[in-house]
Amino acid sequence: MLEARPLETMTAAVVQLTSTEDVAHNLASIRTWVLAAARAGAEFVALPENAVWLRTTADAVAPMESVALGPATRGEGPNLAALRAIAKEAGVWLLVGSFPETGPDARRIYNTSIVFDGTRTDAPVTATYRKLHLFDIDVKDGESQRESDTIARGDEVVVTPVRGVPTGLSICYDLRFPRLYQRLVDDGARVLTVPAAFTEFTGKDHWLVLLRARAIETETFVIAPGQSGFHGGKRRTFGKSTIIDPWGIPLCIAGDGPGFAVARLDFAAQDRIRASLPCLQHRHPRV
Repeated sequence: MLEARPLETMTAAVVQLTSTEDVAHNLASIRTWVLAAARAGAEFVALPENAVWLRTTADAVAPMESVALGPATRGEGPNLAALRAIAKEAGVWLLVGSFPETGPDARRIYNTSIVFDGTRTDAPVTATYRKLHLFDIDVKDGESQRESDTIARGDEVVVTPVRGVPTGLSICYDLRFPRLYQRLVDDGARVLTVPAAFTEFTGKDHWLVLLRARAIETETFVIAPGQSGFHGGKRRTFGKSTIIDPWGIPLCIAGDGPGFAVARLDFAAQDRIRASLPCLQHRHPRV
């Protein structure tokens, strides 16, 4: 289990994007909003799922690149290098909500969260997480997707330090599987990240409800940056990027379209909540 170093507060930001298949445009938008969030005082900035590239046509080829822990390696791909440079320029810890990582075969990629420590001169990758739960669904009168056709499922639960704070990583559809978040908290997480490209159809009814539920039942901060708006083809996403406190109260919610929202995470307040309502200690050993 990871232990947090003494840290009273951390200022975090969620960046909301309207990404498309135009990588150059997406990277320019990412840089704009990450730098703006840093100027607003953010120490940890989180990007949504599919930040660099969002599929809008079935036969589009993902701009996949290899991802390795640590500083830049010889032959690093241009998109990963651009993200590393943004983290370093902003001087923040940066969560790339998901990135098209080279997969196990020619047909499928991994949908991978990446954490950069942009406070260091080499802005190393400190952690990666491959999405566990894949969105294979047909929603009546809504958007249909089969992620398993193009994405390989990960198999590792990841908790990693961000500014010394144990942080549990997840992506979008993972949100519907509460046992994952209980496992992350059992492994020491005090913050949970849920970068997403939640569909407009399901998001309007489920996004904030599920995020608040995960925060309440784990007494943990939830950082949830999302895609927002029309991306092309049939892709529409809900937005409402948010940061939620361990009592289940949204501390900030982004407006429509690209932008960011910022909030201060008070870990002393989290300790008080967990002490006054110690539900994490009250679970029956069989469940």
